[in-house]
Amino acid sequence: MGDPGLELGLVQVYTGTGKGKTTAALGAALRACGHGLKVWMVQFMKGSLDYGEVRIAAKVPGFTLIQAGLPTFVDRTAPSEEDLCAAREGWAKAWEVLRAGTHDVLILDEINVAVDYGLVPLEDVLRFIEAKPRTTELILTGRGAHRELIDRADLVSEVVEIKHHYQRGVAGRRGIEF
Repeated sequence: MGDPGLELGLVQVYTGTGKGKTTAALGAALRACGHGLKVWMVQFMKGSLDYGEVRIAAKVPGFTLIQAGLPTFVDRTAPSEEDLCAAREGWAKAWEVLRAGTHDVLILDEINVAVDYGLVPLEDVLRFIEAKPRTTELILTGRGAHRELIDRADLVSEVVEIKHHYQRGVAGRRGIEF
C-alpha cells in the first residue's frame, strides 16, 4: 500500500442525473494524493485525451488515470465490439491493480453506466467489491447505479440536476465540463 495508507477503506457511490459525479471522484483523488495516498482511476466509456484530468494526471504524485473507452458515445442498445473490448481491457486492468494491492484508492469512473449498458456484468462488480482489501477505498461513479451496488456501498451520494446550462444551449466548456 501507499504511505501512509488507509486504516479502513470504504465503498462510495456517486450517482444521479446531475453534473458532478466524476468531478467529486476527482476531488477525492486529489485530496487522497495530497495526503500521500496512491490513487488509481479507470474511466469507462471515455477515450479522449482532451479531458483535463487526463492532461494533468501524470503531474499529480501518486495519481494514475487510464481510459477504457472510445472517443464516441456508446450505443446503449448495441454496443460495438470495440466498446466491449475497451471495457474488458479496463476491467481486467482494474482487477490487476486491485490484486496487486499497490493503491489506496481505486476509482471506477462511469462503472454504473458501463453496467447499465452491459459492458461490465453487475456480478463482476459485486465480486470486485467483495474482493476489495479492507484498507482500500473504492469509488464507483455514473448515473443509474444498480440497486445492489447502492446496497453494498458505505456512502451513496446522488447528484440531482436542478438546472443545467445545457438546457440554454451552452455547450460543454474546456476545463469545466471536460
